[in-house]
Amino acid sequence: MDLWLIWLIVAGVLIVVEMLTLTFYLLWLGIGALAAAIVDVIYPDAWLLEVVVGCVVALLLTIFTKPLTRRFQVGRGFRDAVDELVGMQGTVLEAIDPDTPGIVKIGSETWSAKSSESIKKGEAIIVISRGSAFLQVNKWGG
Repeated sequence: MDLWLIWLIVAGVLIVVEMLTLTFYLLWLGIGALAAAIVDVIYPDAWLLEVVVGCVVALLLTIFTKPLTRRFQVGRGFRDAVDELVGMQGTVLEAIDPDTPGIVKIGSETWSAKSSESIKKGEAIIVISRGSAFLQVNKWGG
């Protein structure tokens, strides 16, 4: 199998996976693989040049489009799904102590949660904020 075809397949797979994740990083890697395929068509068997061109294209796209992708993420209408949990009510599935996180159920999903007070299993909670790994919750009505 020709190397340009392998580069083309890699580019296609990366671009399809990007459509599922919407992170833009895989898109830039896919475009880098496409650039490597073009180099292979022009200079066959120059695999080192292909790898270097592919890497440089992906790196430059990542660096120079960072402000553009950041604008998409902070633009109007973009909201992280976890941020929407703030203010929602739920139920404690596993008791929470100030020094031990527990498990809460909000809607149909379960989350790890911390609280500054002890909350027993079965009690109602409200989400007050989100951290990187835990939701911060308080007793509902308390």
